[in-house]
Amino acid sequence: MSPSLSVLPVVMAGGSGTRLWPLSRAGYPKQFLVLSGDHSLFQQAVARLGALGGPGITVGAPLIVGNDEHRFLVLDQLREAKITPQALLLEPTGRNTAPALTLAALQAREGGADPVLVVSPADQTVTDGDAFTAALQQAIRIAGNGAIAILGIQPDRPETGYGYIRSTPGEGADMVAQFVEKPDEATALRYIAEGDYSWNSGMFVLKASVWLDALRAFRPDILQATEAAWRARSTDAPFIRPGKAEFAAVPAESVDYAVMEKCPGSKFDIRMVSLAAGWSDLGAWDAVWQVAGKDADGNAQVGDVMLQDSRNTLVHASSRLVSVVGLDDVVVVETADAVMVADRGRSQDVKKIVSQLGACERHEHTLHRKVHRPWGWYDSIDAGPRFQVKRIMVKPGATLSLQMHHHRAEHWIVVTGTAEVTCGDKKVLLTENQSTYIPLGQTHRLANPGKVDLEIIEVQSGSYLGEDDIVRFEDTYGRTG
Repeated sequence: MSPSLSVLPVVMAGGSGTRLWPLSRAGYPKQFLVLSGDHSLFQQAVARLGALGGPGITVGAPLIVGNDEHRFLVLDQLREAKITPQALLLEPTGRNTAPALTLAALQAREGGADPVLVVSPADQTVTDGDAFTAALQQAIRIAGNGAIAILGIQPDRPETGYGYIRSTPGEGADMVAQFVEKPDEATALRYIAEGDYSWNSGMFVLKASVWLDALRAFRPDILQATEAAWRARSTDAPFIRPGKAEFAAVPAESVDYAVMEKCPGSKFDIRMVSLAAGWSDLGAWDAVWQVAGKDADGNAQVGDVMLQDSRNTLVHASSRLVSVVGLDDVVVVETADAVMVADRGRSQDVKKIVSQLGACERHEHTLHRKVHRPWGWYDSIDAGPRFQVKRIMVKPGATLSLQMHHHRAEHWIVVTGTAEVTCGDKKVLLTENQSTYIPLGQTHRLANPGKVDLEIIEVQSGSYLGEDDIVRFEDTYGRTG
């Protein structure tokens, strides 16, 4: 009886999802959103890979590669899904997917192991879990024999937002002949007519040693620079952080450009396994419309929506009633602080709006009105000259930093739960309908000692109310600014 293949799921949880703005923001990107079903795309991805075990296949705890500033989002969503990761590899800065996968492979090789890596982006969805499992198990067995397996999707439309794979029939699985960049519509139509092209799903299955060997062959500069960052790593369980300065020096490159596109015709055996599982990467609002449930007129809606005489339209309302009259092939997305309206056929261009927001340094580029923090969240519900009102939720057992403000005073009113308030050298417990005052310049801290969520209303007043007016003296979460 052959030994069981050891599989390490690797979920690539970086990325900003700019084409799904305004729901997706740099500080809360699309992989952490619930866009289909009851779980976020990230949670769905981790659960799918965790279910790949079967005869001859043993699946370990997942390895997550993500952005350092999203680390508490990742931890919270894993806890919610009751999943314990092997580790969280935190990139201090984005260097694209090739260095990210290299970090995962180096971690996988620690202690001399050489598992099969099943590498998946965190922002995809599938509708047929059984078909997904069957295809990935086939890819795992191919990779167990030393080949690289990539998952390809049969195109059902001339999609210009995906890369394509040209393949030829082979024994056990198709042979990859060529990778092709995102085509124009005429070229995409030709690919569909020719029949030997598939969409590149961005999912790869290969041994950790094979990835490192291929990178050594094609991009030794990326391997050497990433190894230097790995040697300089620090560990703060469950976080592993590569050296910051060393990682910043790693060339930024995708898995495809660095290795995969160079494999056909080389010594590396690269195969394609077809995946027919209702796959979508939800890369733009048109893709969200494609997979959503629709009414008789082809309309998809989420939230408090009223439609009249409209067709093939997506309306996503987050915080208020959105009504649409007489629109065809349109996307309308509403959040508490922004509304986006687009021709559905041009939803890829939403990223251009995001670029404008970034150039103007507007906060809508990065954060929602409701901002998630490791201790809970705050929602800026009103603001004006010299005042700001926030609704704040603190999770049970969580504690904010010991801090002070140079330019503002704060009033806190407890709505639900119990607040432990430190103000100077005094510490008091407050319950529902009780309040306190934090003078300007006073050292203070808010904590939730209870077993239910604490909610307070905070009224700030002063000459400057920016989030950067915080001096932290102690912080549970390692923040200094």
